[in-house]
Parts: sequence; structure tokens; C-alpha cells
Amino acid sequence: MSSLSEAGAATGTAKVACVTGASGYIASWIVKLLLARGYTVRATVRDPDDTEKTAHLRAMDGAGGWLHLFRANLLEEGSFDAAVDGCHCVFHTASPVLPDAEDPQAELIDPALKGTLNVLSSCKKASVERVILTSSMAAVRVNGRPRTPDVVVDETWFSSPEVCMKEQRWYALSKTLAEEAAWTFSKDSGLDLVTINPGWVIGPLLQPKLNIGAEAIMKLIDGTPTYPNVSHELVNVKDVAMAHVLAYEVPSAKGRCAEDNPFVPKFQVSKDKIISLGIKSTPLETSIMETVDSLKQKGFVKF
Repeated sequence: MSSLSEAGAATGTAKVACVTGASGYIASWIVKLLLARGYTVRATVRDPDDTEKTAHLRAMDGAGGWLHLFRANLLEEGSFDAAVDGCHCVFHTASPVLPDAEDPQAELIDPALKGTLNVLSSCKKASVERVILTSSMAAVRVNGRPRTPDVVVDETWFSSPEVCMKEQRWYALSKTLAEEAAWTFSKDSGLDLVTINPGWVIGPLLQPKLNIGAEAIMKLIDGTPTYPNVSHELVNVKDVAMAHVLAYEVPSAKGRCAEDNPFVPKFQVSKDKIISLGIKSTPLETSIMETVDSLKQKGFVKF
């Protein structure tokens, strides 16, 4: 425990941070990094007593005495007040990820949009120094614009709600509306906001549940008879988590930070802001191998 205290003192990061949706894929890694850097972490989950979803958090190095679980609901106004009160930074990662939703409004859009506004309202009341919002490349590239080798996708790109609805890209719509609302709230309230916009996230799993990015890799190796003819931007979860942490710790960080590695068909994605934080992206081959190793360790694949 003393080593964590010394690490926090050495880096000047002995602060209190809140991570929403803390049992999720990216969020779990954010919690792990924050604990290792000497933060006190307030982690929100829907049910702190659900040991299946929280055991991996409680087992992390430094969790004893430094990690505190809070019950919170995205659709409940004021639900995050207690968790963010006294925090220096809030990492808002909580948002549903569903490839197929029977009721997109209720299952995706409302939790993403209303949940983001509820969290930001709590942050404003608590005078939080900075909020790091987990957005997505889904809120960047669904706009009908061509993506060819000579095109650079950067933080000036925004997905179009109209295109999302026309193509029935409900997850993209939920992330687009949530990020748009967050920037409007930030402008109106003066809240310091930075967003992270990763592509498909792969790499080691801390949580017991299979996530969409790792599932895509699993389908490549488990004998799935067909695979959709699509391309994805792939990024290592450890890089994404570190981008979140540094987006708070580096004072000059601002705006949107896209973090992904383009796959075929090739197009360019600006990484200038991520590089400015001091992050060197994990090679794609390493990310895939780490994902496969993790899938084997978790028992999702056997060979």
C-alpha cells in the first residue's frame, strides 16, 4: 500500500477520480491504471453487490482502501451526485453497447444521452476539474463522407444523426447524440471536457464478460463459418485507458482525441492529439495476440 502512496506523491496524482460504468472493458483498465498511479477511485456500477461483475475490481492491486464502489443509474437524475462529490476528475465511460437492439430508443439512445447529461450535471454541481468522456469513432465517421487512402479522419469529423438514422446505425446515433449534448453542456456551463474516440477495442480482458471487440477476434479463430466483409479500426484497450488517464493529467489536452489503428480498406486517422499525450500505440499484431491469449485464459476459446 505504501508503494501506491509513494507513486501518487511522486507523480503528483494523489487525487480522487470517479469512473462510471467501472465494471466495463475500458473502464476496468482505467480503474486499474488509476489505482496503480495512486488515485483514490470511486467506481460506479449498477449493483455493487453483484460479485460476478465487481470481483475483478475488488481484486485489483490497491483496491483495498483506495477503491470505493457506488450504486448509480444512468437514467436516474442525481444518481451520480454522491460518487462525483469531491472528485478532481470524472471518467464517464458508462454507455450501452448493443449490436442489435429491439428498442434502440430505450436500450441505447436514452441511456447514452440522458446518462451523459445526468453525469455532467452532477460534475457541474461538484465543480469537477475535468471530465473525460468515452465517445467512439462511431460518433466520428458515420456521415457519408468517403474514406479513401488520401483521406485523413480527424477530430473535425462528426457523425451525422440523419445518416445514422437512415442507415439504422443505432449505436452510432446514441454516441453521436451523447457527444453532441456533452459539448453543448460544456460550452454552456464552462465544464472542462475532453472526449476519447476509440475504434474497436481489443486486448486483454479484465472483466468476466466477453466484449464486442474481443468477440470479433474470437470469431476469427473459433471456426465461425462466415465473417462479414467489413473493416474495423482496432486499438488496444490499454492504450485507450492510458489515453483517458493522460487526457486528465496533461493540462494541454483538449477537444477530441481519436485513438485507433486503421485496417483495410486503408484510410488515415489523425493521431496527433494522442501522440501529444505521450502514447505510443501498441502494434496491431501485439493487440491481436494479447486478445487471443486473454480469450484462452478466460475460457472463451479452447485450443
